[in-house]
Amino acid sequence: METRTLQAGSEDAGSRLDAWLAGQLPDVTRSAAARLCEEGRVTLAGKPLAKNYRLTGGETVAVTLPDPAPVDVAPQDIPLDVVYEDDDVIVVNKPKGLVVHPAPGHPDGTLVNALLHHCGDSLSGIGGELRPGIVHRIDRDTSGLIIAAKNDFAHQRLASQLQDHTLARIYRCIVAGNLREDSGTVDAPIGRHPVDRKKMAVVANGRSAVTHWSVLERFPGYTYVECRLETGRTHQIRVHMAYIGHPILGDTVYGNKKPVPGLQGQCLHAVGLRFLHPRTGEPVELWCGLPEEFQAQLRKLENRR
Repeated sequence: METRTLQAGSEDAGSRLDAWLAGQLPDVTRSAAARLCEEGRVTLAGKPLAKNYRLTGGETVAVTLPDPAPVDVAPQDIPLDVVYEDDDVIVVNKPKGLVVHPAPGHPDGTLVNALLHHCGDSLSGIGGELRPGIVHRIDRDTSGLIIAAKNDFAHQRLASQLQDHTLARIYRCIVAGNLREDSGTVDAPIGRHPVDRKKMAVVANGRSAVTHWSVLERFPGYTYVECRLETGRTHQIRVHMAYIGHPILGDTVYGNKKPVPGLQGQCLHAVGLRFLHPRTGEPVELWCGLPEEFQAQLRKLENRR
């Protein structure tokens, strides 16, 4: 990692931090600068600064830049459960344990490696060399539907749908406890945890995050829930359900630290996708079944009645 020290001048007073950083660091975009702030990599006298911090002029700001990620992403013959595919998009039912794109600690064996093998050169370049075609993400230990774009035209259209919520992502999960209402909405901003930087949390200066939920079935001590994302923050459903006192079964980061026998990671599955086809504008609705280990947990709960 490289740490750079930047000095704000009197002429910088009133400037927003992420915009100022992008001007000071020619190899860092404003969105990347905002991400550095969210990850706690921008500090003043050792204390992390929020991306919307307004400079007073005269500050000495330290920026810790992450090591550059490898860019030689090779195609790998990894089996894919393709739910839908045409010349513009591909939708895959991602299994648990499969990382979406290469990152430190996971240089290969990812969904991107598999897509490069399956699609050849026909993936959007907008995500860069590490994330070709990737429009949205799913956590490593969350399963379910993820859409990738095969060209830049499709990628731009799908990204716009993410912004205006015409691309709908529907999840199902089992949560601890009994939700009092049959449906509800969690509208609470999410950002980096103030102490544990590897976690996310509901924080006052976080990014807007909205999750709509509805009860599908109630069991003793647990509830089977469907969630629809209005925004797509990192770990959003996991953080929001824990925030309202109902962490997801098997989520050892935001819930019970003890793993659940027979369950890898959290009991959370992206079951449905709705979007307008980027080229034709026609509505597309896709669904996939629950993985076996999820079904096994439901059977266990059913047997406890």
